[in-house]
Amino acid sequence: MTTILIVDDEPQLRRALRVNLQARGFEVQEAADGETALRVAAVRRPDLALVDLGLPGISGLEVIAGIRGWSDLPIIVLSVRGAEEDKIEALDAGADDYVTKPFGMGELLARMRATLRRRSAEPDEPIVRTEAFVIDLAQHRALVDDSEVHLTPTEWALVTMLVRHPGRLITQRHLLHEVWGPGFDTETNYLRVHLANVRRKLEPVPSQPRYFITEPGMGYRFEADAVD
Repeated sequence: MTTILIVDDEPQLRRALRVNLQARGFEVQEAADGETALRVAAVRRPDLALVDLGLPGISGLEVIAGIRGWSDLPIIVLSVRGAEEDKIEALDAGADDYVTKPFGMGELLARMRATLRRRSAEPDEPIVRTEAFVIDLAQHRALVDDSEVHLTPTEWALVTMLVRHPGRLITQRHLLHEVWGPGFDTETNYLRVHLANVRRKLEPVPSQPRYFITEPGMGYRFEADAVD
């Protein structure tokens, strides 16, 4: 049974989520504050966490960062804060998705299914296969039609970060910080240039990317279509 941890200080919302999720076969755990959330996540090991940002005590962002210090637990933020900067901050902290309150239960369930599906698709093996190319993470090789394609070290770093988390939005700031280092968080033109080169080398139609997708103003994600 899939276990969901609800982290929110609103009893009415926790109850509504609990009733809806249990009716659909989920096991539910609850936490009304950040400290309890971290303790429950460590002891009970849920399959997915729904985390509000505005918590008493430590914030939702601190909860996300605390969990990310030791776990890849899928996390969806539920928040009244709908500004793009709030979403980017939560994603940078390690959240997998962001749902703005108020929301419909159907939308939340769809986001939960997608997040759980993406996490189960993350490669345990070092080889990522698509219909268009193969990425061998262990050997640092990219193949298109069985022919090796040269990726620069920077292109390889970007590809590696994206393909390790299929379907997950990786923010521009996070990519810049991880690949170029502190102080480059605003150099988004670097990403545009290098991702354009990656698409030119790997995408079947670079002008209509199928695998390396841009989320305008937010970041990039890798969409896999793994084949046997």
